[in-house]
Amino acid sequence: MESEGVRFVERPIVVEPVWKKIIVESNLPESLSPLRDLSRNLWRVWNTEVRELFQYIDAKIWEKCNHNPIVLLEEVSYKRFVQLQKDEQFVAKMHKAKASLDQYLEERKKLEGPEIAYFSMEYGIHDSLKIFSGGLGILAGDYLKEASDSKVNLVAVGLLYRYGYFQQSLGYNGEQIANYEAQHFSKIPVQPAIDSNGEWISVEVGFPGRKLVARVWQVNVGSTKLYLLDADHPENDDYDRTVTHHLYGGDNENRLKQEMLLGLGGIRALNKLGYKSDIFHCNEGHAAFIGIERIADYTKNFGLTYAESKELVRASTVFTTHTPVPAGHDSFHVDLLKHYLEKFPEKIGLNWDEFIMLGKAGLNDDHFNMSYLACNLSQGINGVSMLHGAVSKMVLKHLYPGFLQEELEIGYVTNGVHYSTWTAPEWKEIHNKYFGEKFPVTQLDFETWKNIYNVPDGEIWNLRESLRLKSIDYIKKRFAESWKGHQSPKLVTEILGKLNPKALTIGFARRFATYKRGYLLFRNLERLAKIVNNPSRPVQFIFAGKAHPADKAGQDLIKNIVEISKLPEFRGKILFIQNYDMNLAKTMLQGVDVWLNTPTRPLEASGTSGEKGVMNGTMHFSVLDGWWVEGYKKNAGWALPAERTFEIQDFQDELDAETIYGLLEDEIVPAFYSRNNSGVPEKWVGFIKNTIAQVAPDFTTARMIRDYQNRYYNPQFARTKLVKANDFKLAREMAAWKYKISSVWNSIEVKNVEISDGITNKMKIGQQYPVKVYLDLKGLSCNEIGLELVITENENKQPTRIIESVELLGESCDGTVCCYKHNFHPNHPGTFNYGFRIFPKNENLPHRQDFRYIRWI
Repeated sequence: MESEGVRFVERPIVVEPVWKKIIVESNLPESLSPLRDLSRNLWRVWNTEVRELFQYIDAKIWEKCNHNPIVLLEEVSYKRFVQLQKDEQFVAKMHKAKASLDQYLEERKKLEGPEIAYFSMEYGIHDSLKIFSGGLGILAGDYLKEASDSKVNLVAVGLLYRYGYFQQSLGYNGEQIANYEAQHFSKIPVQPAIDSNGEWISVEVGFPGRKLVARVWQVNVGSTKLYLLDADHPENDDYDRTVTHHLYGGDNENRLKQEMLLGLGGIRALNKLGYKSDIFHCNEGHAAFIGIERIADYTKNFGLTYAESKELVRASTVFTTHTPVPAGHDSFHVDLLKHYLEKFPEKIGLNWDEFIMLGKAGLNDDHFNMSYLACNLSQGINGVSMLHGAVSKMVLKHLYPGFLQEELEIGYVTNGVHYSTWTAPEWKEIHNKYFGEKFPVTQLDFETWKNIYNVPDGEIWNLRESLRLKSIDYIKKRFAESWKGHQSPKLVTEILGKLNPKALTIGFARRFATYKRGYLLFRNLERLAKIVNNPSRPVQFIFAGKAHPADKAGQDLIKNIVEISKLPEFRGKILFIQNYDMNLAKTMLQGVDVWLNTPTRPLEASGTSGEKGVMNGTMHFSVLDGWWVEGYKKNAGWALPAERTFEIQDFQDELDAETIYGLLEDEIVPAFYSRNNSGVPEKWVGFIKNTIAQVAPDFTTARMIRDYQNRYYNPQFARTKLVKANDFKLAREMAAWKYKISSVWNSIEVKNVEISDGITNKMKIGQQYPVKVYLDLKGLSCNEIGLELVITENENKQPTRIIESVELLGESCDGTVCCYKHNFHPNHPGTFNYGFRIFPKNENLPHRQDFRYIRWI
């Protein structure tokens, strides 16, 4: 029954809101507009004055936003901007910084030398641009910065990841938790790449039954342009929009889609942007599809055949491998590859079986290897350190049957680090004072670095003390914030109270893969406890690093270190800092006294973190692996022996751990704590000076990029111009010649081999032994086919070592038969093996592996 005076009414209609997008920019006054330009160019990352300018605006927000000036300018109050407008000193510094950037860019408008197109899956430029995971990305980011500083004509291509790589947090017991936070592209230093009509550039890559559309974003890294492809586009279906969500995320199929986008889409993006690059640098095998896309362009646009196009692509491509183990090279099952690329071979004039051999070392392989593809389409191939170059020959030797491992044309360029990014401002002041005002422009003059010996010991020691104090203060804040709500406040307070800014501090921070052996220090906890708890000579260890989300062993290692750090004897002596990033890396590398690295040799391709340390007078202590094989100098760091003593890894680990303890107790700790009357450890400061004078200058990106120019870019540019000249005359000739050789190669016959009896029995040094070999070349000339005698060690060691190799002289052809002669003079006593092999000869071959036909007879 209704109450008197009350009536029911119809239910009101509720309409769902129609949301419309608005963009509200920061309330930055026009008079401060130069700040916006400074925030958008990553030149600020390595310019101390610009970083200090942004920090001055609001130090708390600067730290909160992780040194991202774009976010800073959005979050600072208008009231603060009004104050800054009236701050004459700030305004003057702002205009000076903007003028410096303008001048810097103006000086780089006209660049000499070949234009390099650089492709990489990741770039570590700054924490505000989350498109990197570790060493490969940091190296690529440093390379772009140096290209800008060194006025190298370089453009770069990569992918823009919505979530990037994961952020790390740890549970109560130290279990790693992977957190993914979406990047808001309006808050990071990217902008749409626009064509001449003002349209946002996008590219398409064909997928089965559909097309993937990717927008192109531009990042300004000083004067270097980095273009990033983003598949999170409304035209794609939901499944494909996730292709660029995560760096190294998803399954193998998603990885293939990413690498198709990077390689095929990357070349298409450069074409749309109007770039006509001369040299293409493939940084790791992820980008190897650039080769097949460029072949497709040549066949379509110039009417060249596949073989002719391949001549051009090989001449102008450099492939850098960073991976020292075969399993680390990306590969895809041929069935998966066929699902996505079945129609591509016809674009370049190949059938499917011919196409997949570009990524295979043998007919029976059921996987397509991206590094093999890169090798097959690159003239220049290199590892990232001297040792890694040799290891890469072993890893890739299956591609080159008939060649001995040591003679493969796989070189190296040892990685370096960007001086201006990683060197502490305090050190830069010292260098400016003692190395000259033009430094670091003069950093390739290695004699300049020796001026460090002119710096008073006390000045260096005071600097190192202040950097350690600053580092410890930062670490305390990071540690307290990361464990807030996850750990006992009493325990956190106890740990931080014991952290000592005066103690010898050793850092270990990197990706937590098992081969890095982060567990090595903890083999003997009793002995380690005595070292760290010496009341007069304390030692403390700071750990940081992430394990891949799929690497259970690496995650367990982190958990174990956290558990050990909570033991009473190790509280405040061993610390694990969460979420290793560039800012933490920089602080640690500049502030710790020793940088520890313990990989299983030879699995460290380069290991650039230690190079960043030596820039700051941080002593390096490592296995003689990666860059340290070249960098180690007596009294400028410490090294574990290069050679294995035990085949069983556990025994080797035990020996290496004992060696580390011994070096700490007998050399490192005494040198650090032995002080003169002024409180300065003269021996330790001497080590610092030796490190900066004798080690650091060899490991900059300035030296690295110069090596790439001298060993690869410039020689290959010269050959590329030659191959292209006169309507691709040489490309056509070489393709035709290779076809001629290959068509009769298998039918070449050995008619007779005449060898003096002595060569098969006992020989004497000083005597000569005639050799004659008769070959039926089936119409080829003896100038086109070479024959050589190869002498090797008579041992079962692998790889086989060449003692001597001599080419026989071809002459006196009788019809199609050619006689090759040589008088052999033995030069080495001992027992050896010998063999003959034939190979194609052409003065226009850049090296033997460019045409991999070889036959032992």
